[in-house]
Amino acid sequence: MAIKLRLARGGSKKRPFYRIVAADSRMPRDGRFVEKLGTYNPLLPKDSEERVKMDMERVQYWLGQGAQVTDRIARMLEAAGVREKAERNNPKKGTPGKKAQERAEEKAAKAAEPAADAE
Repeated sequence: MAIKLRLARGGSKKRPFYRIVAADSRMPRDGRFVEKLGTYNPLLPKDSEERVKMDMERVQYWLGQGAQVTDRIARMLEAAGVREKAERNNPKKGTPGKKAQERAEEKAAKAAEPAADAE
């Protein structure tokens, strides 16, 4: 049984509230879980103590048992100082999309035409 530390969504529509749980990786997101480890309320301000609450003893236990963590939980653990900060690299994030690149090429071609005509 592969255990994952992940978020299970609760709350009403447009008012998310998450439980931090240890769950079998084959179970659905909001389905059965093994243990509740804490809560996460994204509606609270980032500096609020109540935004993320975790039972660190149990989190350490599950990590010791070989549980995998999702990206969001890994970031929360990094902020809490439990895990070392992982290097993230997404070189494509800043590049414009296809249509924006096409528009830029057209604009460059139009700018080059008058310069060629002036000669």
